[in-house]
Amino acid sequence: MWKEFKEFAIKGNAVDMAIGIVIGAAFGKIVDSLVKDIMMPPLGMLLGKVDFSNLFLVLADGKTPGPYHSLTLAQQAGAVTLNVGLFINMVISFLIIAFAVFVLVRGINRLRAQTEPPAPVATAKDCPYCCSNIPLAATRCPCCTSALE
Repeated sequence: MWKEFKEFAIKGNAVDMAIGIVIGAAFGKIVDSLVKDIMMPPLGMLLGKVDFSNLFLVLADGKTPGPYHSLTLAQQAGAVTLNVGLFINMVISFLIIAFAVFVLVRGINRLRAQTEPPAPVATAKDCPYCCSNIPLAATRCPCCTSALE
């Protein structure tokens, strides 16, 4: 069992998958920062100085009754909240990651299409009478001696 696991772990596919997971996690953090720190502040300003990370609805008050001025205060008070702003941030992050993966897969598919070898050129044909394989330039079948067109 150890030998099989070692072969699996060392195979290129397993190593490639591990590298992809690590790079994907790092890419996810970059996109998360892009959404939270770069995209959402100007969008919040355009929409009337709304901080999307603090956009929430209180479903039930906590130990200390509201109003709560931030999501952190609501969570510290034990309030039950519907975190709409965090959900919006996650949806935008997902869309950016999905678009990046789409562009990557599209590029890989284009490279694969270009590197496929051309179809082999036919050098033989089948005799219409005896179905034996004969050269393209043959005028008679060597097996049944039929005249070919």
